[in-house]
Amino acid sequence: MRKTILLGLISAAAMLAGTYTFQDVNYPADTFTQLLGINNSGTVAGYHNATVFSGFTFTQPSNFTTLNFPGSAQTQVVGINTAGNTDGFYIDNAGNTHGFIDQSNTFTTVDAPGTAFNQLLGINDIGQEAGYSSVDATGVTLQLAYIRSSGGVFTYVSGLPGGTLNSQATGINNSGEVGGFYQDSAGVFHGFLVVMGVFSSFNAPVAGETGTQILGLNNNGQFVGFYLDAVGNSHGFVDSSGVFQTVDNPLGVGTTTINGINDLGQVVGFFNGDVTQGFIGTAIPEPATWLLGGMGLACVALIKRRR
Repeated sequence: MRKTILLGLISAAAMLAGTYTFQDVNYPADTFTQLLGINNSGTVAGYHNATVFSGFTFTQPSNFTTLNFPGSAQTQVVGINTAGNTDGFYIDNAGNTHGFIDQSNTFTTVDAPGTAFNQLLGINDIGQEAGYSSVDATGVTLQLAYIRSSGGVFTYVSGLPGGTLNSQATGINNSGEVGGFYQDSAGVFHGFLVVMGVFSSFNAPVAGETGTQILGLNNNGQFVGFYLDAVGNSHGFVDSSGVFQTVDNPLGVGTTTINGINDLGQVVGFFNGDVTQGFIGTAIPEPATWLLGGMGLACVALIKRRR
């Protein structure tokens, strides 16, 4: 009986490798758009303009709302939660980079004590954010991944390998699981996950992979990001409870980055060509359908075995 149930669950996992339909998203009259986060209502966080960053939220089919930190020179909106609260970072008029959160249009600067550079990159539903800081005002070196609690306490990610050059925490779900990436002593990027306080590295299980970054995760065991292949091309991916799948926008094969995923399995990201375009990817069938189908297979197998 145990073997039969296992076969059913394996079938459920195999069904996670679905196909995606894509809606490409371009900010009006601009040639540069990146979509970075998506909540369960389908509201997207992102920014446009490669020269002077300008943040926004987006709802389908084509509704953009400008969202910039008040008085800032530039803003990127990166994370968004179920309530529509966002986080990201802004550059002030002196050129300094600060993290921020926006709760119902109330903006708050978020900088770790004793640092010169901060970015927030993910936000969950219980008031926690993921990001990183540096004592280097340019933010190029000495990056340290952290989590900020609802009480405003900063906790730096532990367990990183010796010799790590830089690290960023890019997402946090409602269970406090954290995703991100780090750069090793040779300059190679690796994804990481922190689950129940245990740190583990992750590299895309693809022949010829030369670097991986985890950029988002949801509450259903899925995380996303991109990896570089042997010739340096970028490919998006979705990992669903250990089932890995390369997911490239058909118009951007080799230039795709997936930056966020919601609990419905919708992904957002961008690709580069003549212009940089954002996209929303929807899995067919949706993950809830896969799960029910897999549970059904397991139950049928169990019934057959009992008979």
